[in-house]
Amino acid sequence: MTKSAHVYRITLEQVSSKNDETPMQTPLKFEFGNHDDIFSIIEKMKQTDLFNQANESTEFALGLKLFSEVILKNKSHPLFEEIYPALGSFMKKLKSST
Repeated sequence: MTKSAHVYRITLEQVSSKNDETPMQTPLKFEFGNHDDIFSIIEKMKQTDLFNQANESTEFALGLKLFSEVILKNKSHPLFEEIYPALGSFMKKLKSST
């Protein structure tokens, strides 16, 4: 990770399962870099209340930042050839609504 990125650590723990027969998963922990201050983005999303649920705004902001950063780092990957151009338009629309 470069000095130009914020570095974050995510720990994902399974709290429950939708059925009792599914074994609980071992927690997942990893670090990643992102050029944006994700905490301020999450706070802004919560304040705009796009989804009328604070948790959904947090889920959306975090998921989008993880997803979009991977796309930006791999924009020439064939998997992203269709979504990369649309991502810019989507981000502009999102920023205008927040």
